Parts: sequence; structure tokens; C-alpha cells
Amino acid sequence: MTDIGAQAPDFTLPDETGAEVTLSALKGGPVVLYFYPRDDTPGCTTEALEFTALLPEFAVAGARVFGISKDTVARHCRFREKRELAVSLLSDADSDVCERYGVWVEKTMYGKKSMGIQRTTFLIGADGRIAQVWPKVKVAGHAAEVLDAVRAL
Repeated sequence: MTDIGAQAPDFTLPDETGAEVTLSALKGGPVVLYFYPRDDTPGCTTEALEFTALLPEFAVAGARVFGISKDTVARHCRFREKRELAVSLLSDADSDVCERYGVWVEKTMYGKKSMGIQRTTFLIGADGRIAQVWPKVKVAGHAAEVLDAVRAL
């Protein structure tokens, strides 16, 4: 897991439209990266809807918000349209960014082990350093908690 105070690992990933987003180009304002397992599943949908609902308030606080999963650009596009999401979704299809942020982990479900994304959120300060980390996120109310942390920066 990437530590508080450390420089956030830089990356360039495509969003749901295929446009590239580079983390280092966003310096100067806070950035929220929330890593989630898969598009259009119950917890991931709830999380995306909560961030979408609060997106205007994140913008007022000067923050950009991005969801990251291994889903493809096309799948992100369908998910955004189906759920009317406003939050930008980045595709880490090869899990390189997930691995660099320490969220690509072994998980156990129904006794079977597999690799997957541990739901985790990072708040990156205007200086490009990690200001706060929420590991093993419980979805309900999480976006509001992150917004409070952004406002406190």
C-alpha cells in the first residue's frame, strides 16, 4: 500500500471516452482516486453513484475524482451511460497502476483464492503527495467522508 506523505505513483490511463489522463498533469489541486473491483456490480455502482452525486461539491473544493478498475474503456462507457454517472472512470486493463498503488491483492471468496482489486481510495494533495488513504472501503457514506477530507486539506 502506498504510504501517506509519499509521492503518488504517476500514470497515464484512458478514461471512458478513450482520452488519456495523466496524474502528474493534475498537480495544483487535490485528486481523489478510488479503486474498485468491477463496473455495474452492487457495491461498485453504489460507490460510483455516491461520488457522482457529490461531484459538484468536489469541484467547488477544487478536487478531481476518478474511479479506477481493470474494466475496459468500452465497459466503462456502458456503465456510465446505464447508471448516468458523471464521475470519470479510468481503465487499468493490465493492472499496472493497481499494482503500483498496492490494491491488486489476493482475495478469498467462498474458499477460492484469486487476484483482484481491494476497494481503496487515495486522496492526493495539490503537491502530488498522498494525503490520506482509505483501505478496504465500506461503500455507504464513503464519498461524503472523502469530501470532508478534501475540504480539510
